[in-house]
Amino acid sequence: MNLEFEQEPGEAALVFGDQIDKARAYTARLAQDSETFGLLGPRELPRIWSRHVINSALLVELVPNESLVADVGSGAGLPGIPMAIAKPKSHFTLIEPMERRATWLQTVVDDLGLRNVDVIRARAEEVQRTDFDIVTARAVAALDKLLKLLTPLTRGSQHRTILALKGSRAPEEISEARPRLQRLGFGEPEIITLGLGITSETATVVRIILQ
Repeated sequence: MNLEFEQEPGEAALVFGDQIDKARAYTARLAQDSETFGLLGPRELPRIWSRHVINSALLVELVPNESLVADVGSGAGLPGIPMAIAKPKSHFTLIEPMERRATWLQTVVDDLGLRNVDVIRARAEEVQRTDFDIVTARAVAALDKLLKLLTPLTRGSQHRTILALKGSRAPEEISEARPRLQRLGFGEPEIITLGLGITSETATVVRIILQ
């Protein structure tokens, strides 16, 4: 394992609860396989828990039990796998177009025994399912483009919620996406900060719900 691999922070057990062993196993695999499969850059390993694994899991605060969730452009399984570990009563579908990453995701899901996770090797626009209650994305595209990619996946659901992990440019991206938001019938986006007072790195999420 890389010597720069971040040690587990104290808040990990709080975030993952009785699923912490699965979170540990996933984090170890992510660190071990990152270079081989092009998952995370070497500079990210010293922050693998705080910036990637825990940061992703924070989103489950916005996911009701029994939700059907799609993670588009899942890549290294972020945020989908940490969310699935932290929220075993919801079902997650990881959508990833690159063969080697999709294969890695399926192997990890099988090895960890994550029965609430499916993996689809496809681009978002190729997926035929439209029944997802919530669609997530992290580091995939600007919000305006994300709306075009993600919205069709929610058309068959009554809940139709998008959770996009974003950074400091979230307000600007919302402004740029406003014409598309209006055309698609979504309500006013919320910028939500998760993990305040709990984790060393908070998560900034743009939540958009169909009116």
